[in-house]
Amino acid sequence: MGSRLPGLLLLLLADLLLFWRCVRGESSFIIDTVGLTVQPRNQVQSGTPVIIRCQVSVSFSNISHLLHHFEITQDGVPIHVSDTTEDSVSYGLNPARAADSGSYECRVTVKDKSKASYSQKLDVSGLQTPTLQLNNASPYENEEFKASCSAPEEKGPLIFSFYQRFMGGEPLRIKRVSRTGNSSEIALSLKHIGDCFLSCDYEIPLVSGTRHSNSSKEIQVLVQVLHITPVMNILPSSTVLEGEVVEVHCRVVNSFLRNVELFLLWKKHILREQKGSALVHRFKTWMDGWMDLLYVNIPTELFEGDNFVLRCIISVYLPDKMEVNRTQYIYYKDGKKLNSSETYSSVGHPKNNGNYSCEARVYSPLVDQLFKSSQSLLITAKVLVSQPVLSVVGGTLWLGKPFQLLCHSDKGTLPITYVLFGPDNLPEHRNVRESGEKAIFNLPPIYKSSDLNSFLCHARNSQHKPPMISSGEHLRHSTLVIEPVSKPLLTTHPNTGSISEGQTLSLVCSVQRGSPPFNFTWYHMETGSVLASLSTNKPESSHSIHDVKAKHGGRYYCESTNAADEIKKSTFVQIAVNWAIWKKALIVIFCLLLLLTVILMVAFKKRLLCKKKRSMSIGNKLSVRTASTKPERLSLTQTEVAVANATPSMMGKSVWSDHVSGSESDDQNSSITHEKQETQYTEVQTRDPDPNRAPVKQGTDTVYSQVRLSQQGVPEVVDVEYAQLNHDNGQHCDNSNNGDHCTDTDHVAEADNSVSVNTGDQDGGACDSPPDC
Repeated sequence: MGSRLPGLLLLLLADLLLFWRCVRGESSFIIDTVGLTVQPRNQVQSGTPVIIRCQVSVSFSNISHLLHHFEITQDGVPIHVSDTTEDSVSYGLNPARAADSGSYECRVTVKDKSKASYSQKLDVSGLQTPTLQLNNASPYENEEFKASCSAPEEKGPLIFSFYQRFMGGEPLRIKRVSRTGNSSEIALSLKHIGDCFLSCDYEIPLVSGTRHSNSSKEIQVLVQVLHITPVMNILPSSTVLEGEVVEVHCRVVNSFLRNVELFLLWKKHILREQKGSALVHRFKTWMDGWMDLLYVNIPTELFEGDNFVLRCIISVYLPDKMEVNRTQYIYYKDGKKLNSSETYSSVGHPKNNGNYSCEARVYSPLVDQLFKSSQSLLITAKVLVSQPVLSVVGGTLWLGKPFQLLCHSDKGTLPITYVLFGPDNLPEHRNVRESGEKAIFNLPPIYKSSDLNSFLCHARNSQHKPPMISSGEHLRHSTLVIEPVSKPLLTTHPNTGSISEGQTLSLVCSVQRGSPPFNFTWYHMETGSVLASLSTNKPESSHSIHDVKAKHGGRYYCESTNAADEIKKSTFVQIAVNWAIWKKALIVIFCLLLLLTVILMVAFKKRLLCKKKRSMSIGNKLSVRTASTKPERLSLTQTEVAVANATPSMMGKSVWSDHVSGSESDDQNSSITHEKQETQYTEVQTRDPDPNRAPVKQGTDTVYSQVRLSQQGVPEVVDVEYAQLNHDNGQHCDNSNNGDHCTDTDHVAEADNSVSVNTGDQDGGACDSPPDC
């Protein structure tokens, strides 16, 4: 129930809309359908009446008597058009034929609206058998007769074919024609003698395909032999003199034909035409225009300056009809009379060129006088070829490239044969036969301009005349010879491989061979840029680089070219840029100052070290002496008894000292001196004891001495030395008993004993003896 409600609402809305339009008086229409029917059916036999009916259905409002435009088409071609207020129209095919087969369609147009029906096919089967008719069933060979083939019940266009069949053979088509109607009439002629059979058929071209009819009934034809033999006679004879009257008789023999036509022909022209069995034609003989009378006695090739002779000769001689002694010859040139003699002589020259002819006047008792002219003869004296001229095509020769040579003669009658001879080349031939044609030779490259002198050109237009010769010597003067540049050479100035900063470097690029102007270009390999490029007529050019810097070092090369457009590249040149002289001098001065400073520092240090060593040596000596003269400052810490022999004498003394001092190596860069303990050994040699003196007790004393060394800029360091003295005292005092120090001064070690001090420091240096410092 719910689904029907919207449908009812739509129907009500449509009725209201239609009612509203009717109330307002607006007109409208819709073409509902267009139908096409074929009656009685779509497939019928030929001859059946067929009706094509088209009907339209239109819905409208406020419109009466709508006008319908009907259009019925067959295979897209309109065949019926009708305008009517009726809703249908009919088109009859009475009767329907095969040509009516096809696809039919109907289109109805109402005002600005149109609609077409669905197409309907009509197939009409069956074709009428054609009828053949002849107007002559017994023609003679090659005689024309009429043949007609028709199918009166069919509709065109039709294509008719005619066939000929011999006894026991198959029909052969002898003719095919197309007609718009249903019949065709043609003219036939048969060559074969005897009986044959003729027939015809036709075909209908349709969209669906071509349909062929059956063949007509055959008609037997008898081709007869034509018995005609024409005979022609010439009176008084077949050999006549010009001007005589001649009769020609023509007749037909052995023929029973009527209405025979005779034709008298002369060079395919009909002189006379007559019906009947005989023909007679009378006329006066006359030669056709001219005769071969003129004979020219000239060389095979007539050149200017050659002699030639003209002679007029009669080729036909009839002594019984001609008076030879009275024959007269007249010569003409370009229609003007030259002379009246048997011959005419002249010399080849441009003014004598022209058309020559002769006229013969022959006297005869039959015709009185005959005038006959010869055919004109053109005589043109040839011009001997002039000396040829060799030239390079284009006027420019590039050495090393193929080129073309032109050999040309200003004068000479064509054809002219040119032969070119060149270095290491076979002769080449060129035949100039037409005006404007040129003898151009394609040649391989040459590499020297002097090779142009080796070319020769021969020109001739007569086999009986020597050739005219031209050499290539003048080619060098008339030709612009462009020699490609050789490989350039790049040199430098200065010519050394190095240059100092600030100097000027000149790059000179030169070539040994080539045609000016030259184009030189300089390149710097490291930068890859073009330094300079210039053109000059000289084979060398230079480019200068001022105020040379380090960036200008590297490899350089140059390129050269000229009009030959072949670029040649030089080899690379390596340039090294050195420092400027003032920089070198500054470095030398700096090095010298640095070396002097080092030397001064070393000398100063050595001097300080020597002073230090001397001070230490003096201090050591003083310490030893002090230890032997002032026993009260010594304390015994170690006893070493060494008995060398049984005699109580002093064998020797050894002293060692533990020396604690700063490093012997002065570090100028350090302000702090580290204390380091060093052990120094001092050996004191003493004299042997005097045997006359009293024996001295052997013993060992240890001497402590302090040496204060002062060095500028170095803090004072206290050195403690330990000295061990081995000595024999002649008198020994025991400090514990006597309380004082007893020493025999006679046995005190003297200062002249040799002292050797070995000191090891960080610098590893050694100082000479103090007096030497």
